[in-house]
Amino acid sequence: MLDMKFIRQNPDLVKENIKKKFQDKKLPLVDEAIELDRQSRAAQQEADALRAKRNQVSKSIGGLMAQGKKEEAEEMKKLVAEQASRLEALEASEKELQEKLRQILMVIPQMIDPSVPIGKDDSENVEVERFGEPVVPDFEIPYHTEIMEALHGIDLDSARRVAGNGFYYLMGDIARLHSAVISYARDFMIDRGFTYCVPPFMIRSNVVTGVMSFDEMDAMMYKIEGEDLYLIGTSEHSMIGKFIDTILEEKELPYTLTSYSPCFRKEKGAHGIEERGVYRIHQFEKQEMIVVCKPEDSPMWFDKLWQNTVDLFRSLDIPVRTLECCSGDLADLKVKSVDVEAWSPRQKKYFEVGSCSNLGDAQARRLKIRVNGADGTKYLAHTLNNTVVAPPRMLIAFLENNLNDDGSVRIPEALRPYMGGKSEIR
Repeated sequence: MLDMKFIRQNPDLVKENIKKKFQDKKLPLVDEAIELDRQSRAAQQEADALRAKRNQVSKSIGGLMAQGKKEEAEEMKKLVAEQASRLEALEASEKELQEKLRQILMVIPQMIDPSVPIGKDDSENVEVERFGEPVVPDFEIPYHTEIMEALHGIDLDSARRVAGNGFYYLMGDIARLHSAVISYARDFMIDRGFTYCVPPFMIRSNVVTGVMSFDEMDAMMYKIEGEDLYLIGTSEHSMIGKFIDTILEEKELPYTLTSYSPCFRKEKGAHGIEERGVYRIHQFEKQEMIVVCKPEDSPMWFDKLWQNTVDLFRSLDIPVRTLECCSGDLADLKVKSVDVEAWSPRQKKYFEVGSCSNLGDAQARRLKIRVNGADGTKYLAHTLNNTVVAPPRMLIAFLENNLNDDGSVRIPEALRPYMGGKSEIR
């Protein structure tokens, strides 16, 4: 969400940014916002002038009454009444104009970072760097659910009868592996100085609209019927929401938090739900990381966050790469984003396992997350988020990269303490 003053002073820059995101249908919104802002400020100025005049007249009425000039005082009272009616109309108009303006500002995309590559969609994202050597073994790697089924670790049929497609039962050592990965990721982030948190798994609508775009909300969120509550699609939403309408002390920044939560997603849109696999599903668990910091520090934290994910995957012997998201693949609130992709020996390509985003002051502006600077001035914080690890996608990468030719799965040393000392699953 952009500052209206910035839009007013830089309409051409805002329009150029919209073009870079290939959202030309939003171009008229810039001029609409400027006109609504002009009308709103005009109404406010007239209202302020009327209030000042009303106060002045009210004082003179008392003086006239004290002097016994009742007729003049009554005339003044009529004038005050007329002004009150006009003031009421202006206040109603100002409120209506401000709401229309707010709705438009919620749709105009955030200014992207100059370093973001220009492209229409995710097919034009740019590879940045690879970590680890991708290996294709000399034996066939089965589909990930086939690996799990061979280890008696998943039951999709029962889940389908209970909840429909997009759900699963994890069983035995695969379920234990799932929990081990989450626990390992939690301790990995704690060791890097992040504070562990288990957040609310439901959030109110004002938090939802504060942390994401309307398009994302429609495609992702499950609404609780009859209540102003939504199931979270990712814990960064409730984690950033933790700071709603607060003034933070600059000396206490940055806030670095890592959170565990289940996540619930409609997965509405082109991708759809996989019937056989667990790559795209309605329910999963995730370890997340968020940062609330000073604006000048957000680029540095952005690089630290995606590096954390890379380091975690490499500690489990999984090759990964980073991919710079192009302008057309950025959600409207994002300034810059990097996807972390893991190597799939079965597919002989990389696939997404996490996404790191710098949202600048977009979420802070919507949620009113302000910082009390050392010099007493207040400014908006910057917010960032990144996936630490999200089973079951992580499990897909883990199983494929650690599968042995006899069907057993190797457990890397870092994970063995969380698996009761096991070195493999059979």
